[in-house]
Amino acid sequence: MGFHSKPTTFVGHVKIKVENLGLSLKFYQEALGFDILEQTASTAKLTTDGKTSILSLEQPANAIPKQGRTTGLYHFAILLPERTDLANIVIHLVNKGIKFGSSDHLVSEALYLNDPDGNGIEIYIDRVPSEWSWKGEEVAMTVDPLDFENLLTTVKPGGKWQGMPEGTVMGHIHLHVSELKKTEEFYVKGLGFDVVNRYGGQALFLSSGKYHHHIGVNTWNGVGAPTPSLNSVGLESFTLILPNEEARNKCVSNLKKIGANVMEVNYSFITHDPSGNKVELSI
Repeated sequence: MGFHSKPTTFVGHVKIKVENLGLSLKFYQEALGFDILEQTASTAKLTTDGKTSILSLEQPANAIPKQGRTTGLYHFAILLPERTDLANIVIHLVNKGIKFGSSDHLVSEALYLNDPDGNGIEIYIDRVPSEWSWKGEEVAMTVDPLDFENLLTTVKPGGKWQGMPEGTVMGHIHLHVSELKKTEEFYVKGLGFDVVNRYGGQALFLSSGKYHHHIGVNTWNGVGAPTPSLNSVGLESFTLILPNEEARNKCVSNLKKIGANVMEVNYSFITHDPSGNKVELSI
């Protein structure tokens, strides 16, 4: 559908911090079905197609448990290719005794769970964009019960979860932030996203190319929430994929205009949103 490929700007990769790499890898491989693309003593890049990584794990030195009431990761969201994939993983998670929540958002159907460190994960499937309801520049989204009976009708005879299917992508990321005004300026004026949904005065949903959202931000951990410790479990960074060098240069220029700090590191550009969430700008 083009929402996770050029010329759309999208989240291509998320890197999270964990307390015990071995324990986390067991979960991500056995419970969710990722494969390891590369691994060191303290890091692992995970893949669904054997070629590219959409998720990385890092065990910081002297890692500490996830800190509550701080900015950082609310959840990262894995987008599956087919509705039957979502049905298959429902059965798989139930069989493994893994607890999860669920929701029908009108634009998508989603499951929610946590990894062993409490890092939030969404696994979802999009509805066909022609079924999304737009009112002006805002798309309708809600939190309705997921119709499991209907979803499970898509399970094919003999079908079962065989790991994250090829074609799985990082669908979006949702962040805890300390406030919304400067955050909106950063993502809209700095990075060029559009606000496509406002959830009262508590959350914003932003996207490129008329997607329902590539980035969500909320103040549910409290206005003025502090940045977590560097060695705390949680978000290390996420990578935005921009269409080309020209688009990235424009973002860098716009970020500097609004007072954001941008650093060039190893042929990439690194910035932080007003709440300290680390963003890598790639092409």
